[in-house]
This record gives sequence, structure tokens and C-alpha cells, in this order.
Amino acid sequence: MRTDCENIEKLDDQIKRLIDDMFETMAAANGVGLAAPQIGKSLNLFCVDVTGWEDEEDMPLTDTVTKRVFINPEIVELSGEPVKFKEGCLSLPGINEDVEREQSVTIRFLDENFDEQTETFSGIMARAIQHEYDHIHGKLFADYLTPLRKSLLKSKLAKMSKGIHTAKYRCKNQ
Repeated sequence: MRTDCENIEKLDDQIKRLIDDMFETMAAANGVGLAAPQIGKSLNLFCVDVTGWEDEEDMPLTDTVTKRVFINPEIVELSGEPVKFKEGCLSLPGINEDVEREQSVTIRFLDENFDEQTETFSGIMARAIQHEYDHIHGKLFADYLTPLRKSLLKSKLAKMSKGIHTAKYRCKNQ
């Protein structure tokens, strides 16, 4: 999960099945996003589904699109005053920390039909996109934490690296 991923050259049945499996995995784990490297695939692919965040007060849903596939994405622009929000990750179960991210993201990508799109998202969708985009470039949200916060989480992170965690879903280290 700490390396850049490879572009997907064509949309075939294997990639379509992978996308379906990623949405299913994400839903089963109560996640809002999942990137291919999180499931051991070094591909420039992530899925986001923020359905159900409509009533979230701290990070409201501001887009009409709530579910999307991003293949070979490239962030074109980040904009808006950065906002802190408590973020978590399926790869770091049980850890939720404040992370600052821009309010809007413009991203160019191929959709689930392999059609090129360039769209701007804001709110929770923008946050989820930035989070998952980081995964395909070898970053975790914990990389944004201050050294003090990281040191306070050190024992939890060490346990996770050994496969010891409290997630109710199977993790790669198990």
C-alpha cells in the first residue's frame, strides 16, 4: 500500500468483477470508499459510496452523486478552505483522527464504462475522493497526523502491523 499503482489499460470482465467486489466489500465493512491497493491490487482504481451521509452535520452531502467508480484518476484541482474532519480508514480499523482536506476536488477519471469524465465534487464526496486517491499513491490518512498524534497511536499501529486489531472484517494481515 505504500507504492504508486498501475493504470488500467482496458475494461474487461475481470475489472468489472473487481469493481463489484469492491463495492460489496466496502458495504460489508460500513466504509464509504475502497481503493484497489487496500485489497492487494496495485491498480489505479477506487470506489466511493457516500449514500447515507445526507444527515451528517459535520460533513454534509453536497453533491447529488453519491456512488462512483474512479479508474486511472488524476486530481486536476483542489480548492476551498481546508476543513478538519474526523477521518477513519478500513485499513486502520479503530483509528479516527482529525485530518484537514480541501472542500472541493476536480478530478479527471474513467468511469465504470471506461468513459472519460472530469467533474468537481465537494463535501463528503470530495473528502472521500481525496482519501482514496491517496491510497493509490501510497499514502494513508495517518500520514497527515502530527508527530505527537502519531506517537500517541504508535502502539495501536504496531499491533495492526502484526494483524492485531478490532475490525469486524477480515484484514490483509490476517
